[in-house]
Amino acid sequence: MATNPLSNTQGTGKVRQHPTQNEALLFEISAPGKHAYMLPPLDVPSVDAAALLGDTYRMQSAALPELSEVEIVRHFTRLSTWNYAIDLGMYPLGSCTMKYNPRVNEVVARTEGLAEAHPYRPESLAQGALEVIDLLQRCLLEITGMDAITLQPAAGAHGELTGIMLARAWHESRGNARKKVIIPDSAHGTNPATAATCGYTVENLKSNAEGGIDLEALARQVDEQTAALMLTNPSTLGVFESQVGKIAEILHAKGALFYMDGANMNALVGKTRPGDFGVDVMHLNLHKTFSTPHGGGGPGSGPVACKKFLEPFLPIPVLVQDKNGAKRWQYDRPQSIGRVRSFYGNAGVFFRALAYILANGPDGLRQTTEDAVLNANYLRKKLEDLYELPYKTASMHEAVFSDKRQAARGVKTGDIAKRLIDYGFHPYTVSFPLIVHGAMMIEPTESEPLEELDAFVAAMRAIAREVEETPELVKTAPHSTRISRLDEVQAARKPILRWKP
Repeated sequence: MATNPLSNTQGTGKVRQHPTQNEALLFEISAPGKHAYMLPPLDVPSVDAAALLGDTYRMQSAALPELSEVEIVRHFTRLSTWNYAIDLGMYPLGSCTMKYNPRVNEVVARTEGLAEAHPYRPESLAQGALEVIDLLQRCLLEITGMDAITLQPAAGAHGELTGIMLARAWHESRGNARKKVIIPDSAHGTNPATAATCGYTVENLKSNAEGGIDLEALARQVDEQTAALMLTNPSTLGVFESQVGKIAEILHAKGALFYMDGANMNALVGKTRPGDFGVDVMHLNLHKTFSTPHGGGGPGSGPVACKKFLEPFLPIPVLVQDKNGAKRWQYDRPQSIGRVRSFYGNAGVFFRALAYILANGPDGLRQTTEDAVLNANYLRKKLEDLYELPYKTASMHEAVFSDKRQAARGVKTGDIAKRLIDYGFHPYTVSFPLIVHGAMMIEPTESEPLEELDAFVAAMRAIAREVEETPELVKTAPHSTRISRLDEVQAARKPILRWKP
C-alpha cells in the first residue's frame, strides 16, 4: 500500500512535512496602519509638488501593501523556501540540461574588470575583456571543429535564427535563396519556427523505427530547392545519428547546407566534433552545455559556429586582431547579415562558460560527457522494466520513456510527473518529444551522484507500484504542495499577470 506522501516517502530519503500554520496563511497580509520604515523629516526647502509635477502628481495615495518589517522579511524568506532549485536536488528536465552551476564560475564572472566593463568602453580600455571573449571563441571552435563563430545570439532559438539567416544569405549570394528547409520530427520545436521566420517552407521528415533519419526518405526529399536540413543531434529522443556522415553527403550533393541544433552537445563534447562529420553551421547553448545558469528564462547564450565559406555573412561586429596584436571590433563587412543583438551578447554568460571550460580542461570536459551519458543509461536500465521504451536504440544524454503501461490504468505522464513532486523531485519533461505519445523525457546530466540517481529510481519505481495498487493517489497528486492541481485551461485562458490592490 502507498505510504503518506507527506512523510518520509518509500525509502527515497526525501522528507516532506506538512505546511506550517504561517505558510498556510493567505497571501495578502496587508493591514492599514502597519509601517516597515519611516522616512526622516524633510530637511530641504519645501516645494509645491503639484506645481512641479503637473498632471503626473498623484492626488491620492497608491494603494500599496502596508506591512511591518518582520512580516516583509518573513514573507520573502518563506517564498524562497517554497522554490525548487538545482541547489536542492536533481532537476531531470529532458532537453533542458539543468546541470549544477559551479560557484567558481560566479566568482570569475564577478571579477571587477569584467563585471564592471561597460559595453561602450573604448576598445583600447577593454583589451582584457576582449581577450577573454576571444579565448572563449577559440575554445568553442576547437570543441566544435568549426572555422568561425559569433557569440551575439542571446539564446538557442536565437542561435537557430542566426544560423539559418547565414544559410539564406549564402544561398542568395549564389543567386538562389531556395525555398524549403527539411526538419526531422525528432527536432526541437523551435526549428520549424526558425525556418518559417526566415521565409522558408518547412518540410517534415519522419523518423525511422530506430528514431533516426531514414536516409532513403531524405535522399528523395532533398532537391535543388532545399536550403538546409536542421538536425538536432543527438535528437530529442536522446539518439545519436550514426549515419550523420551520409546525411551530410546527401545534402551537399544537392547544394543544401547541413545545420545542426547543438543544444544536446552535452553528449558530444570531447568525444566528437560536428565540424568533422560534415556540419556547415550550428549553434551551441552556453546556458546548457557549459553550465551557465538559465533558470527563470535567462540570460542565455546561443553562439553560432560555421565553416569558412559562411564567415563573411556573420553578424557585425566581428572580433579581430590588428597588426599590433590589439583586439578590435570590425564593422566593415559588406556581406554580413547585420546585428542580431545589442552590443555583443550576454558577456556575463561568456565569462562563466569560459571558467567552466578552463576549469575542466580537455580531459575534464570529456569526463563530463561520459558521466552524463552514463547517468542517463543508468536510469534507463533501472526503469525500463516498469516504463515503456518506445525506441530501443542506445541512449545518449537522456532517456525517453512513455506512459503506455500506466495509461492502461488511466494514469498519464502528467500525473506521474506531479506525483514525483511528492517525493521531493522536480518533474521530468512531460509529453515531449511529440512523436512519443505520453513521453517522459529524463536527463540527469553529469551533476548527479549515484545516491541521488538511486533516490530518483526508488521514487519512480514506487510511483509505478502506486499506479497498480492505488492509481487515484497518483491521479490526484501532488499532495504535499501548498497549492494542489491548478486549472491549467483557466490559467492559460485567463491568466492573472499582475497584483491588484
